[in-house]
Amino acid sequence: MIELKTSAEIEQMRTTGRFVAEVLTELSAMADVGLNLLDLEHRARDMVKRRGAQSCYWDYAPSFGRGPFRNVICLSVNDAVLHGLPFDYVLRDGDVLSMDFAVSIDGWVADAARTVIVGTPAEEDVRLVRSTEEALAAGTAAAQPGGRLGDISAAIGAVAAEYGYPVNLEFGGHGLGRTMHEDPHVPNRGKPGRGMRLRPGMTLALEPWWARTSNRIVFDRDGWTIRSADGSRTAHTENTIAITEAGPVVLTR
Repeated sequence: MIELKTSAEIEQMRTTGRFVAEVLTELSAMADVGLNLLDLEHRARDMVKRRGAQSCYWDYAPSFGRGPFRNVICLSVNDAVLHGLPFDYVLRDGDVLSMDFAVSIDGWVADAARTVIVGTPAEEDVRLVRSTEEALAAGTAAAQPGGRLGDISAAIGAVAAEYGYPVNLEFGGHGLGRTMHEDPHVPNRGKPGRGMRLRPGMTLALEPWWARTSNRIVFDRDGWTIRSADGSRTAHTENTIAITEAGPVVLTR
């Protein structure tokens, strides 16, 4: 079922989205050589508590995880890309850190992810991160009312192909609203003109992610952290968007 949101409900999601963006902006500024991942987790917890928000991750127990998840943010380093379980790790110069964060405020969810390079950036890592950011922008631009879901997937996948990065289709974007994961699933590769019709009131989390040289993934022993199968570095960028009569609107600014 696709629940179409009213303009007022989209504005409520925008309120949540602004908070999500604020948290990720602050944590991105904090991420530096010598900082422990647990410090980022604790700061996120503090901000969630002060805002009166509800973490979408705490106690999350999907079929693929070794749940329940007992953190409020996913932190994935280098070859880890999704669902990274925060642990006692001190960031090093050149680390690539992806942060994925979702909360609910007054019953409405927003979800976003940012990837930052700690300390001295390597050119190939800058290129990798930039590709996911450009793919997100392309996917967002393709989310036009009257279009098709495949238009979004095709736009994202075209950027990955242009950069020469392989795309995994096991995990991708998704609908959201009253809960973190709703229909539809939004793959990061597809064909334009295919799939369901895009309608005003749809709200989606678009999240291009990939590794430099492999589209295969493996799970850590923690049952959550997903890594590239060949150990190559990864990046992940995500925003919550709404499709309106006037076109797509990013809610996690």
